[in-house]
Amino acid sequence: MKFFSPEKANALIPKLAPLVAELLTKRRDLAIKLLETDPALHVPPPSSVGSTRLAGLRSPFPAPRFGDLKSEIVRLIHRVESFGCIVKDIDLGLVDFPSTRRGEPMYLCWKAGESRVTHWHALDEGFEDRKLL
Repeated sequence: MKFFSPEKANALIPKLAPLVAELLTKRRDLAIKLLETDPALHVPPPSSVGSTRLAGLRSPFPAPRFGDLKSEIVRLIHRVESFGCIVKDIDLGLVDFPSTRRGEPMYLCWKAGESRVTHWHALDEGFEDRKLL
């Protein structure tokens, strides 16, 4: 496992920020597509009761496919983690960097939109437990 100093983590932010921004966009796009195709959210107008057309085997509408989008999300997570850091939350854009503090393992914590790593938390803690460096 690679350990980061705050300086080394901050040096990666310019490379990670665009990847995490793309990850957030792809995750949002997937969520929107899933909502758009959720039959529970599509109530037919009163005049079309009994004539609902959902994509199926004989439907002229293609069945929804999100495999490519899911694959892109996984690819982006792997790219971010190839630097040695850990994607903790793809909805918030949280990335942790393994590190040590006073000889104890911990994570340096960065959130998309932050210009640099300024927080840390213990291994058994999360974003809500972040402390200033």
